[in-house]
Amino acid sequence: MLDPFTTPLPDRHFEDYPPGFHAEYGPTTVTADEIVAFATAFDPQPMHVDAEWAAAGPFGGLIASGWHTTAIMMRLLVDHWLNGETSLSSPGVDELRWHRPVHPGDQLTARFTVLEARPSASRPDRGILRTRIELVDADEQLVMSQVMTNFVLRRP
Repeated sequence: MLDPFTTPLPDRHFEDYPPGFHAEYGPTTVTADEIVAFATAFDPQPMHVDAEWAAAGPFGGLIASGWHTTAIMMRLLVDHWLNGETSLSSPGVDELRWHRPVHPGDQLTARFTVLEARPSASRPDRGILRTRIELVDADEQLVMSQVMTNFVLRRP
């Protein structure tokens, strides 16, 4: 884990995210039970919910839904990167890609790098962050990437 913030999470505002700023959080281990539970609720394809089918399938076993992988990243983002009280919303993500399958036992680490941080022209109480987010496994293989935009309150 690489957490270079000098401001604790509950006190973070837009000004704490300068362009080029980088942090890493994890690892978190993905379990077969989590893969099946998530997929059963949200993406019930056999490669995610049926271990026997998946063992004979193209990935050699269960794999996490891409949406599950993204949800794991989101958990790390909420727990470590953005203050839930100053992060106002996100209008969306760009360039979302799932590069490699995630298997039970994989350990994932999230990397956050601020690409752009600019004050809002129309709302002076907030700024706009664009962050490159990468999720890597224990072998440093990229499993998911995206560029997320967030509106974050500025310090009063």
